[in-house]
Amino acid sequence: MQSPPKPEYARVSLQGLKSYDPTDTLAALEKLLQPLGGMPAFVKPGQKVLIKPNLLAGKAPDKAVTTHPEIVRAVIKLAQKAGGEVVLGDSPGIGSPENVARKSGIMAVVEETGSRFVPFETSVSIRSTSGTFQQFEVAQEILAADVIINLPKLKTHQMMGLTCGVKNMFGAVVGLRKPRLHLQAGTDKAFFALMLLELCEILAPALTIVDAVIGMEGEGPGSGDPVQIGALLAGSHPQAVDTVATELVGLLPHQIWTQQQAIDTKRPYTHLQQLELCGDPLEFLKINNFRPAKMTDVNFGLKGGLKHYLRNALTARPAPDHKLCKRCNDCVTHCPAEAMKIVHNKLLIDYNSCIRCFCCQELCPHGALETKQGILLRLHNVLQRKTRPDTR
Repeated sequence: MQSPPKPEYARVSLQGLKSYDPTDTLAALEKLLQPLGGMPAFVKPGQKVLIKPNLLAGKAPDKAVTTHPEIVRAVIKLAQKAGGEVVLGDSPGIGSPENVARKSGIMAVVEETGSRFVPFETSVSIRSTSGTFQQFEVAQEILAADVIINLPKLKTHQMMGLTCGVKNMFGAVVGLRKPRLHLQAGTDKAFFALMLLELCEILAPALTIVDAVIGMEGEGPGSGDPVQIGALLAGSHPQAVDTVATELVGLLPHQIWTQQQAIDTKRPYTHLQQLELCGDPLEFLKINNFRPAKMTDVNFGLKGGLKHYLRNALTARPAPDHKLCKRCNDCVTHCPAEAMKIVHNKLLIDYNSCIRCFCCQELCPHGALETKQGILLRLHNVLQRKTRPDTR
């Protein structure tokens, strides 16, 4: 799948929505898509439509961990009305896709609407003729679709800063292949962010709709706090949608690795000046005091041995809360670097092996992994708050 030629600007639509009332949600989504040509601009009769929500883990909708089922329901209905044959799928971080879809309320919506659930289980290789990453292994089910609708939940992300349109497409990578990519990137978050950008570009979802009615702040994407934002966003370019989402919650590009990497590599749609905003005014939907995830990395341009020597001071690391830890072994099983083990009924982490990917924090069902920042990283954060001009 190759992206179509990009226009000089991208259109992003915004719509306020205060709750997930089914009638209000459907009406808001219809209004959201109207400036983009409505759902028929993306879905033609007879096309196979794959909806890709965020199905990180089997949590109730009010935890804001997954895309809300009422958003999923409304999108399915609109795609079916346009004549699409709708399927929905993802590859969760932990747990079987069916169980996660059931616990999050999404499987009930799939069954009620007469659509079909397709767990991402079989991987196939796709090649890129450009970019750093020449090959990806992704779910066969997503490649079988004529149209991909990307349906992320707006959340903080402990490793990348924010998960939205670009990051949500990482779910196209099946199961244990995700840890393999984390291990390949190691501690280089910019390298991992570049991988996410290139993967999203090669999959090229036709439409991205962001569930930002209730988002997540703090230690996301699995253990943060739900926060009322009251907005929906939509556009045909995930990067453009992410740029607006960044502004919506008042974050700066350097706080989001994919956003900063997109700017550094001169990708389009990374500034509001390159976008045409439609629908409700952004300034009316912006929220104040959105609490970002803790910064997890800064290197000050250091090289070689000195950087390695100061690693613990310059980065954050996951730290077990032994009072909350249930020794369920999920983090141990899914650690890409195999840096975790349970000894004498206590979770231990080998920080010399730990690559600071925060998969453990992301996937822990008990919220038992905290983020501890090194002393130089904490000092850097204090100085940044005092000296950095507000460029918003």
